[in-house]
Amino acid sequence: MIDILRENFSQLLEDELLVEISKVSIHMRVNGGDILMESGSTVTHMPILLSGAIKIFRLDDDYREQILYFLENGDTCALTLNCCLGKAKSEIKAQAEIDSEIILIPAEQMEVFLKYPSWSRFVFASFNTRLVELLEVVDSLAFMNLDERLFNYLRDKVLINSNQLIEVTHNQIAQEMNTSRVVISRVLKILEMENKIKLHRNKIEVLAI
Repeated sequence: MIDILRENFSQLLEDELLVEISKVSIHMRVNGGDILMESGSTVTHMPILLSGAIKIFRLDDDYREQILYFLENGDTCALTLNCCLGKAKSEIKAQAEIDSEIILIPAEQMEVFLKYPSWSRFVFASFNTRLVELLEVVDSLAFMNLDERLFNYLRDKVLINSNQLIEVTHNQIAQEMNTSRVVISRVLKILEMENKIKLHRNKIEVLAI
């Protein structure tokens, strides 16, 4: 465990802190599609992503999804951090976008580790990054047309998967973007006519990055 932590975080966190984290944390590998946290669940651990990608989203009263942000290498979830520090239940759902590797740190250690300056910087930097991403979500919902939002969604998928060919159905996109499959199919056809994407069966090739 300590070797993994040093390899990934030696430039970010003090070695003494890495040793402390290695004593209490859990190293876990998850498969793409695995649910890591449900809305309303008790938060027992804070995740730090070593590799892969984790999708963070909320569900409305009708169980429609709204993606908030993706976690990538070295990231942690600010909303989970907030629950750990505030001893509150989760308000988000977390799902592995692709096969991923994570470190789970017990929630009760969050305040203990604040005695380390590098941990405080890490926590505040995570809050700042996620806040910026949440503001981008608000901006996209308020000011962007659906075709712009959809293309940005596809581009994010490409970057996360490191592949311009995305395996995703129109129905999955509609669910994640909180709209209907019919609307998504129509906008995808428009993007294809604009030579931004190419549609395949249950796959979309993004041509313009």
